[in-house]
Amino acid sequence: MNIVVCASMTLSKRLLEIERELTERGHAVVLPEHTHDYASLPEESDIHLESAHNKIKEDLIRGYFAKIAKGDCILVVNETRRGIENYIGGNSFLEMGFAHVLEKQIYLLNPIPDMPYTDEIVAMRPIVIHGDLETIR
Repeated sequence: MNIVVCASMTLSKRLLEIERELTERGHAVVLPEHTHDYASLPEESDIHLESAHNKIKEDLIRGYFAKIAKGDCILVVNETRRGIENYIGGNSFLEMGFAHVLEKQIYLLNPIPDMPYTDEIVAMRPIVIHGDLETIR
């Protein structure tokens, strides 16, 4: 299966672990651009500065939508962030919406968070895998 991973770039190190595990299970994995670079940055604040610059300069939002269109499904890595358990940020929410419109399966690594747009997340009917990557088939 061709899995497109969606997450905050502050989780870059975690994304590399997930990529390794999914690849070992025989999946093709697409990570956001610069994940390897961001994983090597020492401070989270460095990631935010670089990330916004790259999103504009390299048109990363449109580029990732094209990758989602080619993929079989998306996996949203939603971990605790900004004091919100299982946080789903702006980019991941956009990517979920795009995947939903394209009728791609949406997997959430962790349960649906309590956020202002929880109803919209529920309406996209994601499959919550409770951290079990083996569930993706």
